[in-house]
Amino acid sequence: MHRVEHVMGFPVSLRVDDEHVGEDVADAVFAWLREVDARFSPFKADSEVCRLDRGEIARGDVSADLDEVLGLCEEYRVATGGAFDVRLPGRGLDPCAVVKGWSVQRAAELLKAAGARRFVLNAGGDVVASGGPWRVGVRHPEHAEKVCTVAELTDGAIATSARYERGDHIIDGRTGRPAAGLLSLSVVASSLTVADTVATAAFAMGAEGVEWAAARKGCEVFAVDAERRVLRTEGFPRPSGAGSAE
Repeated sequence: MHRVEHVMGFPVSLRVDDEHVGEDVADAVFAWLREVDARFSPFKADSEVCRLDRGEIARGDVSADLDEVLGLCEEYRVATGGAFDVRLPGRGLDPCAVVKGWSVQRAAELLKAAGARRFVLNAGGDVVASGGPWRVGVRHPEHAEKVCTVAELTDGAIATSARYERGDHIIDGRTGRPAAGLLSLSVVASSLTVADTVATAAFAMGAEGVEWAAARKGCEVFAVDAERRVLRTEGFPRPSGAGSAE
């Protein structure tokens, strides 16, 4: 089964190689992602996030899901010394940097609960995979038609933060200015919740974020800094030459 839909502002592709997993499972995955978009988007006036930001609901009255997301946002704000912050001065509450990975990881858990064992879920270039090996290309930060590395995943996730899709959209909360020092940073972890949030938080920190991300438990890092130097942790998964490509 293979399906692609546009959700949360980017293409999401799902490939499932288990013959017993039907289209109804894919329906549930994309329904969940659309629900997340409706509830957590900072761009939809009736979303729970916007209602909280306007003071229409109290922090103590938010849903369990939003409470979990906001807890993660605060955890990473503290861990980065304020570089990662979803409440920047002059801007509304925007937890998208956590919501994307968190929601796609939840979708992967829906797949596993339905009996899927070999699948890839790709959300705008951030990938959670099961039953590999799967080979995942990381886009070159300056040449869209090239990859700068390939990671091999069996059961896990990879996320990349960079400037190439949305320009200087990641802000260093300590300075209020666009993050500087890195062109691209990818993180491999056991879950996309961790990989995506760590990648964004580390990118916000700039050059010091590489070492910070590498020190996070269970995280492996591949980065290209502003001087175009490649920085890779020893455990970043290299292709073995076997398996399928995604």
